[in-house]
Amino acid sequence: MKLLVVNPNTSVEMTAAIGLAAQKVAGAATHIKTVCPTFGPRSIEGHYDEVVAAAGVVEQVRAAQAWQPEGIIIACFGDPGLDGARELTSAPVLGIAEAAFHAASMLATGFSVVTTMTRTCIIAEHLVHRYGFERRCRGIHGTDIPVLALEHCSGQTFETMVSAAQDALLKDRSGAIVLGCAGMATVCQALQDRLGVPVIDGVAAAVKFAEALAALGLKTDKTGDYAQPLPKEYVNWQGFD
Repeated sequence: MKLLVVNPNTSVEMTAAIGLAAQKVAGAATHIKTVCPTFGPRSIEGHYDEVVAAAGVVEQVRAAQAWQPEGIIIACFGDPGLDGARELTSAPVLGIAEAAFHAASMLATGFSVVTTMTRTCIIAEHLVHRYGFERRCRGIHGTDIPVLALEHCSGQTFETMVSAAQDALLKDRSGAIVLGCAGMATVCQALQDRLGVPVIDGVAAAVKFAEALAALGLKTDKTGDYAQPLPKEYVNWQGFD
């Protein structure tokens, strides 16, 4: 089985770390290919970054069609470019936020999200409403940890995440923590060990869900709004001639 993992930011270090986290949970017969856009922000920390990153996601999904992935994962908690990617391919496309919300709802009656910059909490809130998890998500908490600080997540950065998660569990009376950034994948197990509750990394959850959907022979619907994009000229965008 072939799974494409797209890191929507352009950090090569984070892309490599996400790839390792994905491969760690993948089945023995699953081949993970991890990529990032050729353009765009090194980190995604707001609406502006996310819009540019979404274009980078569809660039990479389009470029990978010759490889014929059987599942595609968008490894950013904002799920940028998700609908556009689903138009481009019949393979299942999963955003890590959507996957993490589903996984958390199967493990606890309520969950809290611990993310990076406080200013991005509203993006996570929008996704909670879009995916219909208002009754299960009890709080979204920013740590104001810059995304790129997660390239080497240890020491005080890790302790800040632990403290935020502990406060969230107490304040929200929730039973699970969803990590609100793909860059947090490397410390998921360590956080779970410290907190004593399920901690869900969306990268890992999306990998396992994608494997399951592909194994079931399920594909993206092509009869409605996820039908292939209409052919047309794209001006001054390399590769879209």
